[in-house]
Amino acid sequence: MKKTLLALAFFTVLATTAQTKSDLQSHYEAFYKEMKLQGDVNGVINALTHLNVLSPSQQRRDTLAFVYMKNNQHLQALNTVGIESEANDSDLAVQIKAVSLKALNQPQRAIVHFETMFKRNPSAYVAYELADLKIQVGDSEGAATNIEYGLANAKDDMKYAFYERQQPYEASLKAAFTHLKGLVQFNTNKEDIDAAIVYMDEALKIDPNFNLASLSKQALESRKQAPPTEE
Repeated sequence: MKKTLLALAFFTVLATTAQTKSDLQSHYEAFYKEMKLQGDVNGVINALTHLNVLSPSQQRRDTLAFVYMKNNQHLQALNTVGIESEANDSDLAVQIKAVSLKALNQPQRAIVHFETMFKRNPSAYVAYELADLKIQVGDSEGAATNIEYGLANAKDDMKYAFYERQQPYEASLKAAFTHLKGLVQFNTNKEDIDAAIVYMDEALKIDPNFNLASLSKQALESRKQAPPTEE
C-alpha cells in the first residue's frame, strides 16, 4: 500500500511538472509574440532566453543570437552561438559569427566565417567584406581575388553603407570595390602612389559622392607631397 502511494505521488509530481513546463512555454511563446509586436527588443530577448531554457533548439538559439547582433550586443551574440566554425552551423549562425567578430575588431576570425558564407552563397556583398578584412590583415593577394569577383558581379544599382562620417551614407558597391583595389595597389607598391590615386579617381567617377574614396585620395596626395624622410 505504501509503495502504491509513493508511486502515485511520484507520477503526480511528474504530471504537475510537465503541465507547469507546458504552461510556461505557452506563456513565453505568447509573450514573445507580444514583444515582437511592440518592438520591445529587451522583451524579445527575455522571451527567447526563457524559451531556449524550457525547450532548447538550434533555431531558437540562432534567433536569440541574431536579435543580440541586430541590437549591437555582439559579445552576447557570440556567447550564444560560439565563435568556432562548426559544420552544422546554420546560415544564420555563420552570418552572426562573421558580423559580430568583425564588429569586435577580430578580422582574422571573422574571415573564417565570411569564407563559409561565400562558399555557401557567393555574393558581391560577402566578397566585399572578405576583401576589406583581408586588406586589414595584410592579405593583398586574397583581397585582390575577392575584388575581381566583386567587380565582375556587382550590379550598377548595388549600394554599400559607410559610417566614417557623422551621418551614415551609401555608395555604389562597384565604386567601393574600386576603392579597395586602390588600397591593394598602394599596399603592394607604396612607391607608386599615382597608380593608387588612379583607382580613387575611378571610384569617384563611378560615385562622385563617395566620401571615403575622396578621403583616401587626399591622404595619398598628402603622402606624395610630403618631404622624404632622412635615413
